[in-house]
Amino acid sequence: MSEDIQLKLKSSPCQIKHIEDFVKGLMCRCQLRQEVYDNILISLTEAVNNAIIHGNKADIEKYVSIDCMEKKRKVVIRISDEGTGFNPSSVKDPTLPENIEDCGGRGVFIMRQLADHLEFLNEGRTVEMHFKTA
Repeated sequence: MSEDIQLKLKSSPCQIKHIEDFVKGLMCRCQLRQEVYDNILISLTEAVNNAIIHGNKADIEKYVSIDCMEKKRKVVIRISDEGTGFNPSSVKDPTLPENIEDCGGRGVFIMRQLADHLEFLNEGRTVEMHFKTA
């Protein structure tokens, strides 16, 4: 991939449908293995859903931006929203018995499990995920 791939979505849950085609295009350009494709599709869907629902509060006047680049045998994806941000360390571990029935935290947990590296930037308004391609 010689240039960044970008996608900008309105903050409406119906926009999630565009993620699969975006990742299919990424798979072709970066020649991703099926496992990497699957991990990106699931993680990106979770991140965009969180950005729409929690970050932008489903305000269709706000956008979620996705920026993807290939760097040294990995794909780096940044998802940014226009919300107020959050403290990622305040997200409860959904696997602990006391949190099993709580809503929340599962998307971040899934992203952490599937990405090779996950980092929150811009006061929690941006999540950066790295996926090894080789």
